[in-house]
Amino acid sequence: MEQKQINVRVDEETHAGIEARAKAAGMSVQAYAKQVLADEGNDLRHRFLSAGAHFADAWAESFADEFGHPDKADGKSAAAA
Repeated sequence: MEQKQINVRVDEETHAGIEARAKAAGMSVQAYAKQVLADEGNDLRHRFLSAGAHFADAWAESFADEFGHPDKADGKSAAAA
């Protein structure tokens, strides 16, 4: 497949954040940026994430009823208490 090149300029703060994330992922900045852009351009990934968000919205209350509601005081679920 033919490769295309994209050049993007970012400020120092943005670059530092990207650099830190790339390092944490064990990747070069270029490889990390390429992966992020590929993920963003992946329609199947977006449809999956959208479906997951829809599922979570639709079933969150039932899940919480079954497994416990979060306790705002300590962040633990009621079922774990």
